[in-house]
Amino acid sequence: MTAHHPENSPPRGGSAVLAPFRFLYGIYAIVLFLLLGLSTLILVLVIPGTRRRRTVARAMSRAFFLLAGMRLTVKGADHLPEGQCVVVSNHASYLDGVVFTAALPAQFSFVIKREMNGVPLAGLLLRRLGSHFVERFNRNRGAADARRVLRDAINGNSLAFFPEGTFTTIPGLLKFHTGAFTTAIRAGCPIVPATVRGTRVALSPTGGLPRPGRIEVRILSPIAPQAAGADDAAMELRDRARAAILSELGEPDLTCSGDTAPPPHTGHARSVPANRL
Repeated sequence: MTAHHPENSPPRGGSAVLAPFRFLYGIYAIVLFLLLGLSTLILVLVIPGTRRRRTVARAMSRAFFLLAGMRLTVKGADHLPEGQCVVVSNHASYLDGVVFTAALPAQFSFVIKREMNGVPLAGLLLRRLGSHFVERFNRNRGAADARRVLRDAINGNSLAFFPEGTFTTIPGLLKFHTGAFTTAIRAGCPIVPATVRGTRVALSPTGGLPRPGRIEVRILSPIAPQAAGADDAAMELRDRARAAILSELGEPDLTCSGDTAPPPHTGHARSVPANRL
């Protein structure tokens, strides 16, 4: 697929004239994010109960997008089942986690790369929200993290994953790891594919200051997994979810083989274990 969306390209024209205003907006958005983030951290440190803390984080995230002039819309929210599920989405920017915090109900735990646990204040905030940190590069530790996430899912908790595990500087969809899909099968709950658009412009992976713009989250129809004992059930579920996301997203498929392995120019984005979360 080679479709190109204008939302993945920077705004054109008037660059010299608009540069000072873009700079001032970028500084404003960063200061706003830091102030709201610090306020959220203080609140979740004193508020009891993970669900209450997530409700606060959801409200603060929505306030950020509103005050930052980043119009966030969520479509297809009625596709989220009343019971437990696992949401999987494409990943395009560091802003995606904040977007889904604002978009999803408070019962969702996020599965995040372990490097975030070491980020000052952010790691503490994520821990207080009940996020799961998963090691991508150490096989033994990654396996232990995967078992911990699975226990949480088996206990009936809903989870949200970015199964690519990372993002690149170019638009498109990388390979999906099977951890999210194995978890859904073992927990006996549906996978709910989702797409996020606009974050690549709002906070570019190539660096630079934030920009205003529209951000859209679209929740797609749930996909029921096969029985846990079925051969290759996780891969079959992965491929169905990935195909649904790719079709809706309209961005290039950055894979080069049937098993969704990334091409050589995205080698830096690989997560070592083949079936890690």
